[in-house]
Amino acid sequence: MFAGAWLATGVFSQNDGFAAEAREGVIGEEGGVSMATRQITVERLSVTSTKPFQQVLVNLDGRIGHPDVSVVRAEITKAKNFQEVESIVNRAVGSSGFMEFSRFDLGEIVRKERGEKAPRVVRLVVGNPLIMKRMVEHVPDAGSYAPVTILIDERSDGVHLSYDTMASYLAPYGNSEALKVARELDAKVEALLSAAAS
Repeated sequence: MFAGAWLATGVFSQNDGFAAEAREGVIGEEGGVSMATRQITVERLSVTSTKPFQQVLVNLDGRIGHPDVSVVRAEITKAKNFQEVESIVNRAVGSSGFMEFSRFDLGEIVRKERGEKAPRVVRLVVGNPLIMKRMVEHVPDAGSYAPVTILIDERSDGVHLSYDTMASYLAPYGNSEALKVARELDAKVEALLSAAAS
């Protein structure tokens, strides 16, 4: 069973950690090229489980698809229409509606220095191209945030499953259609994390 969930809100800044507002501005313009910055308030959902790390990871793995991503990409490239793309993606995703794109065992690097007792940390990049499409067609920058990252790590209070919400990334863009899809995505990820933690 999971012990709890919380949201942390803030803007990630190189110098001061979290800042409290979203700002946008042009920082340079030369020869018809402009450079702009946008600060985005990020909400992090974190679910804490009392289950062992490996059990949480197995629970999560059982709910996402694990296709050969290069095969899926090749099939999508060959697809003659969007209906074929939908069929390809729907075969690739798991019961959660997501598939794994990549996995990083960050804890492996830590264990090289600290030994086998070091806390385990795994980063999964998961998503659904059909959901991504529905956001990107309204807010192209959504492509910077999808597929999404789920971080699973051991701490003194249990195993944490953490996720930065898509709605918080897209809120500053002010597009209601993209935000609606982002909130649906967040609900699906929250359900996945809660199920994996239980």
